Amino acid sequence: MTKVEIFDPALCCPTGVCGPSVDPELTRMATAVFILEKKGYDISRFNLASEPAKFAENNKVNQILHEKGPNSLPMTLVNGEVVQSSTYPSNQQLADWFGISVEELERKKSGNSINLI
Repeated sequence: MTKVEIFDPALCCPTGVCGPSVDPELTRMATAVFILEKKGYDISRFNLASEPAKFAENNKVNQILHEKGPNSLPMTLVNGEVVQSSTYPSNQQLADWFGISVEELERKKSGNSINLI
């Protein structure tokens, strides 16, 4: 089974909806990770601000951070190997790693509507 770990830079929240403006890339990642977790896939995100021990415990992440600094974040590991640094994986990459279609990572809009009259 594929295991994906994403090491985020120091963020106030993983969704991108905090702060003065919404970061669509963080919102996309939060949605994709939520969907994958809900489907039972092994994916985790770690925030440098709230989980620094995870960064220190992982020798590969720790080494890259010491060599390249915080601009190397976000960093993505697949099955323990660093596969990407400085950018988040695309939905297509996530789909490929988990063997699913990219459409499965798109949040479906509900067809239900509520009329308040």
